[in-house]
Amino acid sequence: MSALAHDISLEVNGERVDTRVDARTTLVDFLREALGLTGSHVGCEHGVCGACSVRVNGTVVRGCLMLAVQCDGMRIETIEGVADTGEIADLEQAFIARNALQCGFCTPGMLLSAQELLMSKPRPSRAQIRAHLSGNYCRCTGYQSIVDAVEAVAQVRAPRSSAAREEAEK
Repeated sequence: MSALAHDISLEVNGERVDTRVDARTTLVDFLREALGLTGSHVGCEHGVCGACSVRVNGTVVRGCLMLAVQCDGMRIETIEGVADTGEIADLEQAFIARNALQCGFCTPGMLLSAQELLMSKPRPSRAQIRAHLSGNYCRCTGYQSIVDAVEAVAQVRAPRSSAAREEAEK
């Protein structure tokens, strides 16, 4: 640890973490190395591939472009935490059913990005799904099966979200 180490306090997957980190440690490296949360991968290290995606205060960000010290006081959710809550269970099942994952390297980022899209736009078009996921590289699937999986989940979730809106309007 260098002289430029900082104390930080953050919430990771619902657990408070108080620690000291080197000022230059990226968020994804901190999560993987210090906390053993290896679901987010280190890919390009330039924020291009999306393999390092995590949620910070509810927004999907590139963990390789954010420093751990920047997250002081923030809420971090990794793929492990989101999966453990069951929030993306239907997406995970759709990815499996449609062979939307092969090597699995891109899958955590794809799932987090897909969930982000479905939370903000419950009925996205195929073009909107493709556009939203375009920042996540997949070298195995050709994307068709990933788009199919996200579209299938949207179709199943949409009636529930429509019914919930109608009930709230009463």
